[in-house]
Formats: sequence, C-alpha cells, structure tokens
Amino acid sequence: LIMTITTMDGSVVRAAGPKSVLRLTVVFNNVPHVPGLTEGWGFSCHVAGLKKTVLFDTGAGGRVLLNNMMRLNLDVNEIDAVFISHIHSDHTGGLDALLSHRSAVDVFIPESFPLPFRQAITGTGAQVTRIGTGRKLMENVYSTGEMGDGMIEQAMIVDTAKGLVVITGCAHPGIAFIAEKAMALTGKRIHLLMGGFHLAGMPRSEIQAVINRLRALGIEKVGPSHCTGESAMALFRQAWGDNFVEAGLGAVIELLLS
Repeated sequence: LIMTITTMDGSVVRAAGPKSVLRLTVVFNNVPHVPGLTEGWGFSCHVAGLKKTVLFDTGAGGRVLLNNMMRLNLDVNEIDAVFISHIHSDHTGGLDALLSHRSAVDVFIPESFPLPFRQAITGTGAQVTRIGTGRKLMENVYSTGEMGDGMIEQAMIVDTAKGLVVITGCAHPGIAFIAEKAMALTGKRIHLLMGGFHLAGMPRSEIQAVINRLRALGIEKVGPSHCTGESAMALFRQAWGDNFVEAGLGAVIELLLS
C-alpha cells in the first residue's frame, strides 16, 4: 500500500509508483484530516483509476460535497457511477446536487430502496441499477449485495494486485460480517478495510471482540472513520500499528490496481 496526502496547494507526498493505480480520496467525513476542507457528519469516497470513476456515497449535503471535491481538484463531470451503501441521509444527502451537475451516471443502490427514491434518480436522466445479491458490477468492482435485517446495506469491493479493498458506509450489519461476506464472494483476502465501522458508543470489550475477529480474518490494513468512534479508532490504531491507514476527510490512499 502506498499512502499519500494531497495538500491544499496540490503537492503530493510519496507519489505512487508506475502501472495502474487505484486512488481513493475521502471527500466527505466528520473525521478531520486535511485542513481547509469542510467537515460534516457522513461519508463519501472518490474512487479513481478504474475504467469508470466511482463516487462511493455522497455525504449529507451537496454543497459541502461539491466544494470539497473542488478543493481536492476532483472534477464532478468525470464521475461515471455512484455507489450508495444505504438509505441514511448522511450517505445519500449529496446525491441530488451531484446529479444536477452530472446526470450521465449509473447509480448502484440496494434493491430494497423505495420506489420514490429510484424515481427521483431516473428523473434526472441517470440510470439506476438495483443490487440484491452480491455480484460483479464492472471490471475490478463488486458489491457484497444487500446485508442486514434492519438497516439494509451494501459494501463496495475493489479487487487489486494486493488483495481486496472493501469500502463501507456505516457497516450496520457488522463490520466483521461484511468482511467475511466480501471474502466469501470473491475467494480473496482483504488488503484494506475502510469507511464507517459503526462502533461508536460500544463497550470496549465488544470493540475488542470485533478487532479480534478481523485480525483472525487476516485483514492487512484498516482505515476506520465516520461512525467508528474515537475510542474504537484508537483501539484499531493500537492493534494495527503501522498498518493503520488514515481515512479522515481529505485523505488520499493509493495502491496498485494491477
């Protein structure tokens, strides 16, 4: 894994090597990282380097999302697809504003999303792809499919030269369960697990049990943020050490795709 930070003046520390590079940029988050960006409760990650550029979730509001993208030199008109993890507004709130600027996209949503939500998307001219069971969406990209009994959620999987990159919105079905689902679907190990882990407010013993379960799965690197909670993030940082990846707002993570 090659981690880089893009500063507000556009300079890059530790640029990635040659070949095809996957570049993940956190564009909406309540966890700060790069100064000069607007924080907000929610999550969104720009995924570039694939044949199609994907925006994972859209945060809670379009103004903040688009402003942060502009500050990070990311062009909204280059987005080809939007992957929505679940229906909570802190992950879907920026979608309307995004589609008003860029409607020539395919929006991947869980199959159980209500009809009015789907109609609002198609009304902009965008395409909707409903995801039920886990499957391949495009080259190198998969969905875990719908998971959970209460809040239904899907996670995005990117197959890279180092292993799987799994991006979660809030991990309502359980972060360890999601990791297991991604590995079972692809038959591959996870190189990086990042996003919201939904552990805020959990007792330390329960957080430690989740960490132990993820360690047993052999997950190499973790980048928790958003709804993970400060206490849980500290425990993850301690457990993974140098393999803890900063995934707050403005963080840029690069690794070889192939």
